[in-house]
Amino acid sequence: MQEIVDICFLNIEEKQELKEFIKEIVTTCFQKENIENLNFYLSITLTTPEEIHKLNKQFRNVDKETDVLSFPMFEKEELEQIQKEKKANPIPEALGDIVISIQKVEEQAKEYGHSFERELAYMVVHGFYHIMGYDHMEEEEKRLMRAKEEKVLTILKQTR
Repeated sequence: MQEIVDICFLNIEEKQELKEFIKEIVTTCFQKENIENLNFYLSITLTTPEEIHKLNKQFRNVDKETDVLSFPMFEKEELEQIQKEKKANPIPEALGDIVISIQKVEEQAKEYGHSFERELAYMVVHGFYHIMGYDHMEEEEKRLMRAKEEKVLTILKQTR
């Protein structure tokens, strides 16, 4: 049976408790979006600010570090059609890749006055909804994306 998330630690210490926590988050996301039986998996890399900076420059031509990057494998309309048909892939298929700067998670948790776990949960959920084709560039899109994120974070008991 294919795991729904493949977690990689790039230039940081591997921690089993982070793996378990991220699996719980991704499982909740998949369930909330009704894709848990479609044979998708997500790749998540936890790394340093330097590594995420390189990726941001290479793939987005933005020469600075960031907290999370998402690389979807499908367009939003494709995913909506797959969800509508409820047709599982015959072989496991990547939904996309999420890269998270663990140092940024730690910094932002302190800055916003909440736990590391809450900030990490937010980063994973936020990245997941970008993978699902949601964005926050326009106010209506932002409202919809934030509502979806908050529902998942509430289920996980990781609210503000």
